[in-house]
Amino acid sequence: MRHGWTWWLGCLVAACTMAGAVRAQTWAIERATVVASPEAAPLADAVVVVRDGRIVSVGRAGEVRVPADARRIDADGRVLVAGFWNSHVHFLLPGLTEVADAPAAALELEVRSLLTRWGFTSVFDLGGLPGNARRLRARIEAGDVRGPRILTVDAPFYPADGTPHYVRDVMKLHGAPSAEVATPDAARARVRTQLDDGADGAKLFIGALVGGPQGVVHMSSDVARAVVDTAHAARRPVFAHPSTTQGIEIALQAGVDVLAHSTPIDGPWPDGMAQRLVAADMALVPSLKLFEVELRKESVPPAVIERFLAVGQGQLRAFRQAGGQVLFGTDVGYIHDSDPHREYALMAGAGMDWRAILASLTTEPARRFGHGARSGRIVPGMDADLVLLGRDPADDVLALSDVVWVMRGGQVQYDATEPGASAQR
Repeated sequence: MRHGWTWWLGCLVAACTMAGAVRAQTWAIERATVVASPEAAPLADAVVVVRDGRIVSVGRAGEVRVPADARRIDADGRVLVAGFWNSHVHFLLPGLTEVADAPAAALELEVRSLLTRWGFTSVFDLGGLPGNARRLRARIEAGDVRGPRILTVDAPFYPADGTPHYVRDVMKLHGAPSAEVATPDAARARVRTQLDDGADGAKLFIGALVGGPQGVVHMSSDVARAVVDTAHAARRPVFAHPSTTQGIEIALQAGVDVLAHSTPIDGPWPDGMAQRLVAADMALVPSLKLFEVELRKESVPPAVIERFLAVGQGQLRAFRQAGGQVLFGTDVGYIHDSDPHREYALMAGAGMDWRAILASLTTEPARRFGHGARSGRIVPGMDADLVLLGRDPADDVLALSDVVWVMRGGQVQYDATEPGASAQR
């Protein structure tokens, strides 16, 4: 199912107009060093022309006709890449939990500081308050708020007696109903309801961290399988939060599509685990920075944190060596720190070069989530989702976080030269 996701809602979101006047603009990004895809050689002194939200031409200066009415942007030799995907976000922080009535300017600032100022033009929300991400998406697609393309799983699925300890307060504060499912029938019914309401997938907390002496509560394999089978019947993907090796085993039994985390809590993976995940066509979102953030909250000694991260990096390295598909994700929106540079550094420490990390940000998620014909590359006909970098990632992978300017669907989402543009958490 790796490349087969062609869901009606995802296609509808990709095709929606942000606002007629904005999408009708013509742009010419000049003097850019274009890296059209992770595999492509850089094209120096290039011009990219955008019209009606799509890329219409790409080529060297003098080879591309710039329309007389185009708004020109001088890239000054900087690297231009396709818009980034963050395949693991949430909208659980203050300012993003009651989006229906939030003032547009304040909401846009929250979204920008969390996502768009870092180059994320497409995101997958992996669980939050029921309907919240869909309401935010509606405001973005209506042109009321500038922001990324949003795919969402809507409310997650927790095992019976397995609501994670770290979400109980926010659920109580907002009066959210229990997301626990105890039987396959209940799981199937809720999946159908959420998909009918506009969810783009489902998220299973197969290993839920409940705290106390219990530690981790695992979802039964029959409940997990019921969610997966129902979602797959609707051609939607299923993510899993595994926590442990046992959680991975349940994910494999159920036929999950994407692991939302690696599992360093259990130490190195058993021999052959990476190969089994690849054979099952399961993608991995490493989200290594999350572990560092959470362990620091608990005042864990730095040496212990380093050993923990080394295990996670070892799992990522083994997965890649086995041929696995890596998707970039940070769990931002649950964690407050939106700067992705530490995640890039940890992925590089696991052996991923800048091209591999760029693939995890662009072509791989676009392919996995059914948007490969519209997103992930700078070629004519693709959506005009573009990121201009201040430095060359070929020289330093951390340049991927040095974002100067962002366009999504032909609309400028972020410009570092604007007053207050760098406001962030």
